Amino acid sequence: MWLSGGRMASVGRQSFGSCFRVLGRRGCNTAAVMPEAAGFEGVSDRSDLQDFSVCSSDSFWAAVARQRLSWIRPFHTVQDCDLSQGRIRWFEGGKLNVSVNCLDRHVHTCPERVAVIWERDEPKSEVKLSYRQLLEMTCRLGNLLRRRGVKKGDCVTIYMPPCPLAVASMLACARIGAAHNVVFAGFSADALAERIRDAQSSTVITVNQGVRGGKVIELKKTVDAAIQSCPTVQQVFVAMRTENPVVMTAKDVAMEEEMAKEDTVCEPAGMDSEDTLFLLYTSGSTGKPKGLVHTQAGYLLYAALTHRYVFSYHDGDVFSCVADIGWITGHSYSVYGPLANGGTTVLFESTPIYPDPGRYWEMVQRLKINQFYGAPTAIRLLLKYGDKWVHKYDRSTLKTLGSVGEPINTEAWEWYHRVVGQGRCPVVDTWWQTETGGICIAPRPADPDAEIVPGMAMRPFFGIKPVLMDTEVYGSSFVTSNDTSGALCIAQPWPGMARTIHNDPQRFTETYCQPYPGYFFTGDGAYRSKEGYYQITGRLDDVINVSGHRIGTAEIEDVLNQCSAVAESAVIGFSHSIKGQGIYAFVVLKKSIDVQEADVTRQINDMASKKIAKYACPDYIQFAQRLPKTRSGKIMRRVLRKVVDSELEGLGDLSTLDDPEVVQEIIQGHHDLLSKQQPQ
Repeated sequence: MWLSGGRMASVGRQSFGSCFRVLGRRGCNTAAVMPEAAGFEGVSDRSDLQDFSVCSSDSFWAAVARQRLSWIRPFHTVQDCDLSQGRIRWFEGGKLNVSVNCLDRHVHTCPERVAVIWERDEPKSEVKLSYRQLLEMTCRLGNLLRRRGVKKGDCVTIYMPPCPLAVASMLACARIGAAHNVVFAGFSADALAERIRDAQSSTVITVNQGVRGGKVIELKKTVDAAIQSCPTVQQVFVAMRTENPVVMTAKDVAMEEEMAKEDTVCEPAGMDSEDTLFLLYTSGSTGKPKGLVHTQAGYLLYAALTHRYVFSYHDGDVFSCVADIGWITGHSYSVYGPLANGGTTVLFESTPIYPDPGRYWEMVQRLKINQFYGAPTAIRLLLKYGDKWVHKYDRSTLKTLGSVGEPINTEAWEWYHRVVGQGRCPVVDTWWQTETGGICIAPRPADPDAEIVPGMAMRPFFGIKPVLMDTEVYGSSFVTSNDTSGALCIAQPWPGMARTIHNDPQRFTETYCQPYPGYFFTGDGAYRSKEGYYQITGRLDDVINVSGHRIGTAEIEDVLNQCSAVAESAVIGFSHSIKGQGIYAFVVLKKSIDVQEADVTRQINDMASKKIAKYACPDYIQFAQRLPKTRSGKIMRRVLRKVVDSELEGLGDLSTLDDPEVVQEIIQGHHDLLSKQQPQ
């Protein structure tokens, strides 16, 4: 069984990080906070630095890129971007290798520093790897991939739980110039297959089984089922997470056995700044997942900079992001950001309540964690178990608490700050997306005494210029006043943003660049307070955020409509006390089929679980005779949302409905369903 031992002591702190305390204090020497600021004319405090990063974008990013990254060849052009055209290019002419930036340069200065702490599902069985060990693992795997025919420009699909070999797999791809496509290990075989086919992967990396919350998950069997419909797949590397043997086919490669035959030195490929680093698929409003493309230099720089300053990360700290590596949060803040900064990062394999609701806080005590970054869903869940599980453990090492995935409600924020952080740790409620590559709006960095308002993302990061657009006016009509709401856009490019959608650049331009020409449209709505702080109000398109997992309503509806008894369906999101948003499905059955609603419910849940993932199963299914439609046949989801949210006084104009009486039928059906059923 791999990595069953090999623990090692962490090394002492280096002096470099000591100057990175809390960013900015009026009248302080900003060069002591951000060394590059010494060359920025007219910059004397944190506010000046923010203004400079936006108004003199080229100068700011050029200086930071030269200082923070190790280049094989320097870049000659800082940026060549035109958002109206969907053209985004940074640091052209430059060559570098991401794995060298994350590993080799730290091995030269501190080889025995702990790079990764693997917090395994089994309590108190953590495994620590030094930068030297992680580099050797990465090089062996890089050599193996090369020997088995993986070339620069190929895309390798990774279907693994959070573990050191998953990190090494990502970095090995980066080392040899292959892109990676990490797929969340909770996705079904169908969902995995769709992503493998779109990425055109010939190589898949997985494990025999996953372990989560004390349960064994058959990941290899899922891959076997997925590749039946993936003719491009030629080989599957299988690592052993458990000691249980699995059936191996002619395409399968015993990963650790083959890695052991390889050399510990692997020549890194020189990659252009705009070569693809990875694809990451996210749900959209059309039903088809979109493979967002992130490139080498700009993404790595932005992940590193946001990791250091949003969380006030210092050399020697232990940083814990408990997100899965299958999501962008795991990419940027479990892997690339911390490792680019020479940090110690915790990979969390388990669940917040295994073996009990004290799991996070016992881990904080045992690993002496300094920054903890988690999802509001988990915080709301743990809040319900009370304070005793938190008070049971020593959390004195914590310095910063973070929230990610969705807006955090005030009650959860207050509990997180008061109980978990003992009222002394700033809570950074971060807003960003797969598309943005890293954190764009957060309460920090800011002056040490700057206020933090519960439940608000608040302040833009360096180089980010948010604007609010008038949603009632097509085109670039932005709102300049405060105490107002609008569509959240970003007015100028930044290095970490996605470049395009794999195989569909037109969709990228239409989705993000055309709604408000010249601006990047995030798809989210936001409120700007009287003080100029930003608060995210939710999606403006048909995308639901379930426990931090974004999923398009069209994607769920497509599955529901494949059920033999279903004539049509409509899916909306609703407020859920734990998940943030839940899934509410309206289903119309075919007239000609005699079937029990309970049987259809089971079929729908089975199909949603099989074709997408378990979190895609509806919390409520309301069977209806018909749905509210316009005379042209369009389902009025606005009306359905109002009914589910109990906003019956705000149903609005119903004159465009083909038959307004259907609304009363929907209202009565909703009432009947709630009176007899709790959410699933």
